[in-house]
Amino acid sequence: MSGYHRGEVAVQERAGLARRAASAERAIRSDIPEVAAEFLGRQPFLVVGGADRQGRIWATQLTGEPGFLAVPAPDVLTVDALPPPDDPLAGLLSGAHGGGTGAAGPARIGMIAIEPATRRRMRMNGRAVREGSGLRVTLDQAVANCPKYIQERHPHRIAPGGAGEGRRRVTDGGDLSPAQQEALRSADTFFVATASDRGDADASHRGGNPGFVQVVTPWLLRWPDYAGNGMFLTLGNLELNPAAGLFVPDWDNGSALHLTGFARTVWDADEVARIPGAERLVEFEITAVREIAAASPLRWSAPAFHRFNPPVAS
Repeated sequence: MSGYHRGEVAVQERAGLARRAASAERAIRSDIPEVAAEFLGRQPFLVVGGADRQGRIWATQLTGEPGFLAVPAPDVLTVDALPPPDDPLAGLLSGAHGGGTGAAGPARIGMIAIEPATRRRMRMNGRAVREGSGLRVTLDQAVANCPKYIQERHPHRIAPGGAGEGRRRVTDGGDLSPAQQEALRSADTFFVATASDRGDADASHRGGNPGFVQVVTPWLLRWPDYAGNGMFLTLGNLELNPAAGLFVPDWDNGSALHLTGFARTVWDADEVARIPGAERLVEFEITAVREIAAASPLRWSAPAFHRFNPPVAS
């Protein structure tokens, strides 16, 4: 499957970028080129988005040693990892299977592999089934995105039981605690999951200088939509289905902040003009929060911010 759905086309036209989007459409494939397969084979983590059993959209991460992502066929990605039981997408990914009597069938997921050290990323979506201790994903779309707004970071891995590993703990809530609000105000990166009205999921990256995410209230976030490739895969989904999920990694200690709720695009010119670099705004209303301490064994160096990050209003 390739091409744009009606929500993406509607946003492209409203933004006045239909011609740019038509040109960019050539980048949407249903297979993974060899150079991209090599890129995926080097990655230690993958961000995944999808819906839980209640229909809520979440984004999460899967980690492994380089090689845990593989491309055995041009339209297939295998992932040698599953989320632990306390992950918000554990039910979706651990229960995905190929169908049959009483079977739920494949899980429709969106994925993004990102390499902060080189500012490269690969965005994919498709249908996942359990295969052994991992997943086999038949791809519908694969897109190589540009490096804009990715902060350069370099990873290292904490050994199990090693210093700095920390204890995994789960905290649930209905809105943001003061500490979670501060983490979002200082964030320079998060990932957003959405789905079309048909349930086809997508996962994407958002980045900027610290402060680009505004905490309006403990249950309402706002961030700028900066200039991009004009495809509007995320905003196009939101045009048809407002459900969305955010994953905010703590690069220093491996904790993960997962948010689910509903998002909308703000087009009001006066509001947009108040935010440097914004072409639109997105508002996200939080309905549930899950924070998992020590969720990942990966730790990352201090960031080198992307030179195209717009300034943040004081």
